[in-house]
Amino acid sequence: MSENVKKWYVLRTVGGKEKKVKEYIDNEIANAGLQEYISQVLIPTEKVYQIRNGKKISKERNFFPGYLLIEAALVGEIPHMLKNITNVIGFLGDTKGGEPVPMRQSEVNRILGRVDQMAEADAEVNIPYVVGETVKVTDGPFNGFNGIIEEINEEKKKLKVMVKIFGRKTPLELSFMQVEKE
Repeated sequence: MSENVKKWYVLRTVGGKEKKVKEYIDNEIANAGLQEYISQVLIPTEKVYQIRNGKKISKERNFFPGYLLIEAALVGEIPHMLKNITNVIGFLGDTKGGEPVPMRQSEVNRILGRVDQMAEADAEVNIPYVVGETVKVTDGPFNGFNGIIEEINEEKKKLKVMVKIFGRKTPLELSFMQVEKE
């Protein structure tokens, strides 16, 4: 079985159903014993940070909505089986009755590299502020106030900012997302 060369293909899905399709494919692989033909099914995602009610929330977002990446050797009934899964439209680059077109290795490396970069970027967050710097509060009850950074807590990603309120300096503990450089 030296013919089982695995290549990367793009599977088109109904938008928003990528996770469900991945689940179906994983179940199909397990039930039919296709592990030697299909090795990976990926949904390329990136972490997006939003501020809601003064809290920083991380959310995963697909950067190719409606598409799955699949590393497989498309032999025998495997392409037909994949196309017949619920919410799958077909292969990208597939012409009617033709063979699915594999991705170029350079494209695969770029996409997988981007996924790795997202994981690394999430692991290490650089601190854009220094002690003594003037910042403006952009969120919370002190929105619009200016203050000077007294202390930086890297672990909690918080700043201690001294803000003048009613002519008196008051310390505030704020997250990096609640302030911006003056």
